[in-house]
Amino acid sequence: MDSPVTVRPARVEDAAAMARMHVRSWQETYRGLMPDRVLDDPGLVDARERFWTAALVDERYRANRVAVAECDGAVVGVAMAGPPANANPGWSHLYVLYVLAAHHGSGAGAALLNAVVGTHESVALWVADPNPRAQAFYRKQGFVPDGTMQVDDGVREIRLVRISQDRTG
Repeated sequence: MDSPVTVRPARVEDAAAMARMHVRSWQETYRGLMPDRVLDDPGLVDARERFWTAALVDERYRANRVAVAECDGAVVGVAMAGPPANANPGWSHLYVLYVLAAHHGSGAGAALLNAVVGTHESVALWVADPNPRAQAFYRKQGFVPDGTMQVDDGVREIRLVRISQDRTG
C-alpha cells in the first residue's frame, strides 16, 4: 500500500462505490458472526446503494456527516455520524465506520472518524462482540464500554461511548 489514503465528504455519485466497499467490508469483518445468506445475498449491494443514496440526499439525514476514504481513486472506507435516534442533546452517534481489511492500520479509520465526529462531541456507537480489532481501534480513539448490550439481526453488540472533553470538566 504505497499510495496515501485521503478522506473527503461523500457525494451522491459515490453511492455505488460506497455500497460495494460496504458489502465487501461486511464480508471481511462479519463472516462467522452474520449468516452467510445475508453476506452473500445478491441484492445486498443494491440495498446498500439505496441506503447510501438516501443518506446523501434524503432530507431526513441532512444533519448526518458522511465521509469516504479513497486510495488510488477507489473508495476504501466509509463513515457516517449524526444525531442519535433518542435525540440525546449534545451527543452524536457513529452509525457507520468501515475500512477494507487491506487498509487497516493505514490511518483511514481514524481520519474517517475525525471527519464525521468532532472532538467537542460526546459520541456513542455499537460494535459487534466479538470484534477485537474494531474494539481495540475504538479504545485507542478514547471510547469505553458503557455496559449496554443488544442483539441486532443475530449479532451481539456492545455500546461504546466517548465523552467530550468539554463535558469532563
